[in-house]
Amino acid sequence: MLPLRILATGKALPARQVTSAELDTLLGKAAGYVRKTSGIDHRYHAGPGDTQSALAAAALRQAMTRGGIAPDSIGLVISAAGVQEQALPCTGARLLEAAGIPAGTPAFDVNASCLSFLAALQVAASLLHSGTYRRIAVVASDLASRGLDWSQPEASLIFGDGAAAAVVERGDGSTGIEAYRMETYPAGKAFCEIRAGGTRTSPRMGARESDFLFHMEGKRVFKMASTVMDAFLAGLLGAGKLRLDEIDVVVPHQASHLAMQHIGRRLGVPAASVVDIYRSHGNQVAASLPTALHEAMLSGRASAGSRALLLGTAAGLTLGAMVLRL
Repeated sequence: MLPLRILATGKALPARQVTSAELDTLLGKAAGYVRKTSGIDHRYHAGPGDTQSALAAAALRQAMTRGGIAPDSIGLVISAAGVQEQALPCTGARLLEAAGIPAGTPAFDVNASCLSFLAALQVAASLLHSGTYRRIAVVASDLASRGLDWSQPEASLIFGDGAAAAVVERGDGSTGIEAYRMETYPAGKAFCEIRAGGTRTSPRMGARESDFLFHMEGKRVFKMASTVMDAFLAGLLGAGKLRLDEIDVVVPHQASHLAMQHIGRRLGVPAASVVDIYRSHGNQVAASLPTALHEAMLSGRASAGSRALLLGTAAGLTLGAMVLRL
């Protein structure tokens, strides 16, 4: 087991709650269309004055308050976002001051799309284990609403904005990461993408407005993920010498209502074991997994001594999972 202790978690949401009924009116759809299409009752969207880094900082401040953690005790901040606030500098640098973290504290970003928090947590555990740092804050935030193409219901109606944070340290070795696995299948790299924003395309290279918006082929994502998921999970559990019946709670990336319905059946675990906050949050990209983990810990579903399976898919196409001993 890779030692890791979660000291505290926190989350933050924009003030603006958007119901599916509101989107019916906004998009000129029949009553109930968005709810039926997305499976969401309401989600939260950032207002014009909101920033991704401010939301991330609010989540981190809540975690520090809940855990009684002094800002100057944090040796490193890792920002885990599917899409950065801007191309340069990293989002981690932009949230430090707002979170009250002292100047000079190192910060960097880890990007693995919707699985950024999972990857960042593994990086944090490895750095703690090496003795490089004593305490690390991992903060995930995304404002998906800023890049939605409202003409594509499949790729726009399922998303919400948010942020979540976890402050971690090495601990005494009784808790930590019992298994971790990530696999990327580049044949699916165009299934979920935002083409602009990097060096691939820009206004100087003839970028179109649509290149800055999110595009998704959900059915192709689902089909490819389904073909490799069983072997992926077998590899994860085998590496940790674990069985599914030893997992107490499943914390999935809240990808879509169809994905949430499918996950319990695919794993063969009771629906009550699966943390499902999708109807009230939507898909929050990288903030999805840590927000669900925060809610599970807050409610006692992920309690001390329990095993939590965190898993999901991301653009790439990437599969990722982690078994946490809490």
